[in-house]
Amino acid sequence: MRVQYFFSGREGGVSTQPFRSLNIGTHVGDDPTSVARNRVTLAECAGLGVNNVVWMDQVHSTKIVQVDAAGDVLVATDGAVTSAPGVGLAVMVADCVPILAYDEQVGVIGVAHAGRQGAAAGIGPELLRCMVSAGSSVSGISIVLGPAICGRCYEVPASMRDLVDRALPGSACESAVGTAGLDLRAGLARQFRALGVSGVVVDSCCTAEDPAFFSHRRDAPTGRQAGLLWLELSAATHSTAVTDEKIVNRLPH
Repeated sequence: MRVQYFFSGREGGVSTQPFRSLNIGTHVGDDPTSVARNRVTLAECAGLGVNNVVWMDQVHSTKIVQVDAAGDVLVATDGAVTSAPGVGLAVMVADCVPILAYDEQVGVIGVAHAGRQGAAAGIGPELLRCMVSAGSSVSGISIVLGPAICGRCYEVPASMRDLVDRALPGSACESAVGTAGLDLRAGLARQFRALGVSGVVVDSCCTAEDPAFFSHRRDAPTGRQAGLLWLELSAATHSTAVTDEKIVNRLPH
């Protein structure tokens, strides 16, 4: 079963400032009509109808839902797992870590939204558990950690850094100005590898440094970009390979 995914940037939509332009978040104060049009654009870039994309009402929890088809928004949910071809799983971010996970061999995919709270509370292991329950095995799962704020830019109080690092070892770092920082992608990558996932790719883009992305820390209020993951309906088309090269596919604009 072939897997496809991409990460959108902020260009290519119809929203106006401060949400210019491909904002897909309904909760940030943007015009709902603009967001709806942007979501159609996102789905069309994947070759999916907008009604075939699963959206989540993300709340920094560790709740992950298994779905068989797209439908109503998943309320108070921060992750989704499916084995249904043609169903896109979308995760919204603007500094938090978008986790895309898949087992191409058995055809199980999952996404999760990992901010500081969710990452420290264990949304990574919970995603693996849910995928295994759906028929995958940890050794068969590959992980992509998409564009997020980097440790240089994610300055936090030292007490917060230490608290998160105790729950997610490897996440503590030093910010660009020499103060306490957090690198959630580093901590999550270490956690996944310790749990037996050998294929972990960490994107190098920092949402706070790169103006091509929305960043809550840099620009709040602002929009949200998405990671979108799906299983192809047909194995005849080309799949997106996960490599150590550039993995961010920005939407055309």
